[in-house]
Amino acid sequence: MAVTKVHNEFHTLDMSDGWRLPAGYDPASGAVEKILSGSLDELNKLGSRTRLLRFPPGFHTSEAIVHDYWEEVFLVSGDLTVGNDADGSGGTPFAGYTYAVRPPGAWHGPFKSTGGCLLLEIHYYDPA
Repeated sequence: MAVTKVHNEFHTLDMSDGWRLPAGYDPASGAVEKILSGSLDELNKLGSRTRLLRFPPGFHTSEAIVHDYWEEVFLVSGDLTVGNDADGSGGTPFAGYTYAVRPPGAWHGPFKSTGGCLLLEIHYYDPA
């Protein structure tokens, strides 16, 4: 299977434009994504994408999630707590420069961010 990304040399990103609500997130949550490269076809289980995901201060989710693609996550800046309860209490806090890789079917979350955070995520289907 071919990779669904194009050659794109270093370029400055416009961090003030091009953000949108990620699929599956409540519009009131304030979470936004910016697609950097590629696309992910979840219906046909094809492709790969690289995105920035930004959570605002006070963000939290109440349920763990699972998906059928690989996910690599790098916490660029801010704070992210993983494994909080539905009210946003508890969990394990992390600061910038932390990383996770999750295979398809790995449950993860819920998440919260006290001060907000910026994540770099790479999602892809195994090209078996």
